[in-house]
Amino acid sequence: MKDPADRRLVRATAAVAGAGLLFAGTAPAQADTDAPRTVDVTTTADVGAMVEAMTLDQKIGQMTWTHVYGSSANDTSMAANNQARYGVDTPAQVVQKYDLGGVLYFAWSGNTATPQQVNGLSNGLQDAALADDGPGIPLAVTIDQEGGLVARVGPPATQLPGNMALGATFDAGLARAQGDILGSELKAMGVNVDFAPVLDLNTNPDNPVIGIRSMGADPDTVSKLGVAQIEGIQQHIAATAKHFPGHGDTETDSHYGLPEVTYDRATLEKHLRPFQAAIDAGVDMIMTAHIVVDAIDPELPGTLSPAVLTGLLREEMGFDGIITTDALDMEAMTDNWSQEEMSVLAVQAGSDILLNSPDVDASMAGVKQAVADGTITEERIDASVTRILEWKAERGILADPYADPSQVGDVVGSPAHLATAATIADRSMTLLRNEDRPLPLQPGEGSVLVVGAGAAWPERLAPMLAARGFDVTTELENGSSPSAAYRARAVAAAASADAVVFTSYNASGNVAQQAMVEALAATGRPVIVVAARNPYDVNVLPGADAVLNSYGYNVVNYAAVVRAIAGDIDTRGKLPVAVPTADGGDVLLPLGFGHRYPAWPRVPGSGKPGR
Repeated sequence: MKDPADRRLVRATAAVAGAGLLFAGTAPAQADTDAPRTVDVTTTADVGAMVEAMTLDQKIGQMTWTHVYGSSANDTSMAANNQARYGVDTPAQVVQKYDLGGVLYFAWSGNTATPQQVNGLSNGLQDAALADDGPGIPLAVTIDQEGGLVARVGPPATQLPGNMALGATFDAGLARAQGDILGSELKAMGVNVDFAPVLDLNTNPDNPVIGIRSMGADPDTVSKLGVAQIEGIQQHIAATAKHFPGHGDTETDSHYGLPEVTYDRATLEKHLRPFQAAIDAGVDMIMTAHIVVDAIDPELPGTLSPAVLTGLLREEMGFDGIITTDALDMEAMTDNWSQEEMSVLAVQAGSDILLNSPDVDASMAGVKQAVADGTITEERIDASVTRILEWKAERGILADPYADPSQVGDVVGSPAHLATAATIADRSMTLLRNEDRPLPLQPGEGSVLVVGAGAAWPERLAPMLAARGFDVTTELENGSSPSAAYRARAVAAAASADAVVFTSYNASGNVAQQAMVEALAATGRPVIVVAARNPYDVNVLPGADAVLNSYGYNVVNYAAVVRAIAGDIDTRGKLPVAVPTADGGDVLLPLGFGHRYPAWPRVPGSGKPGR
């Protein structure tokens, strides 16, 4: 398949009468032209006629958005995966078999090797959708690109420090800039929906799935930063507020079980405030949470609950945009309902999109049978399809679904975007302890031993410290729980070092990390902990002389850590959550806490902060 820039214009005009495709003259022909591809299609006013002309199968297909395996539309290298799940060989054939309304990209399904490749896949799948045997309607092309921990497209796309790092800045301007980066880079790759931002309040330190994906625990701050992110993203593509009505106070990961929250309605209202702010700001989509919220519906999870999706979200909160389920192949769903049951219940509850069903054939058959037996009316199906097509029209997806490949290099990972990501990381550095001021360290003065939980990537931090001028040695081990042998090696190595940098990874729940920090502290060497994931580690590491929260271990986070350790930047970040005491009975450090280096900036020529 030639590059999209080498194609003739696509001319697809509305054909709203008669069976078959909604758009005629669809497949683009090869031609010697550099003109970008465009599509002439309907306006929002035509949507009613379009829906009327669709078969029931086509309507259910519009409501079905799922992943495909492969790096290009006609890629057969992952045919076995596509055959096992869908019974066809290529991504294009998946789109065409089911008349899909949308696709979902993952790295593990071969979709996101490089930004240029993503652009080609997106354009190729739009070709498949508009081909004679396709649905005849351009696709929603979706991805979970939150920044930080969840980012399906890696470098050279801009690495962002993550939402909790952003929360530690308390800066709406930076939040809007983060949204602008996400939206503009995804648009260049042909993606038109970002399943971001996360608006969950991380109020439970034991939450296994949200954590640093959240912007914090304060409803007002998360609302402010969430709306700013949405505004930035929606300058370019659709944003999605997730996970409604709030996944931040759970102790179960819905990928592996069905969480339940038992708090009262007053507590729920706090979790709802960021979503209400997003609705008021015009967010395009909201994603459901596979959690049971006792205060609304003690029987069904939000994804399947009419009380949550229709009663609460539509009627009480006034949301009239698109509701999508979270992925239906998560164990919270598959362990408790058949594919047919969950799909029918989700539509009955009020969802417009059935996302990533583990068995699309069964999902579509279940919904079709429910219409046939009157469990779901076709008018209910029409309402969702109308909402989807009106959104596609309003977003310009019907008018032109293609992405210009020549824009990828200029937009994705641009110097301006990288600089903004670095600024967010710098501003997020949160110093929770600095007893006797071991920080900042002076490059070139003494040696530094870098150790820590392997899950926190100390091997990434060590060469960055060395590049800054520190004399660095390392002791390393894989995994999150340091073995006794590793702890002994690290203690022995500390005897020859002037300071120890330990990267922790959710140490508040890991006794091996706690024991290692205590053993290192007993050597008498200053121990500097870099808390690389959830921000609560300070409460179980009393022996650490300094604790610096980075809220992530990507290169962009650790580059800021190095600048903070060296005193090149001040530690301006503030806790976006409260840190409880180790026993959970009290507050150790309040939301908004954070030390700064004294009398910043540096005294010129001294290499040290002013005193």
